[in-house]
Amino acid sequence: MDNNNLPDDWDLKLENKLLELKKCQQETMNIGSCTQCSKFFECDLRKNYVKAVYESMNKGSSGGFEF
Repeated sequence: MDNNNLPDDWDLKLENKLLELKKCQQETMNIGSCTQCSKFFECDLRKNYVKAVYESMNKGSSGGFEF
């Protein structure tokens, strides 16, 4: 099996953040999307997910991400 097809630490972190976000949407808030939530702009869970997406895309290389 090619190692390039295996998930790396960045991908695993992203998957975990996605699972946390979906759990909040479905079990805690009973909504289908973060955009339906009143805490959309101040939600640390969503901010951490967005950060994990960015880190997964650049694999932790230089640069920051402001939202």
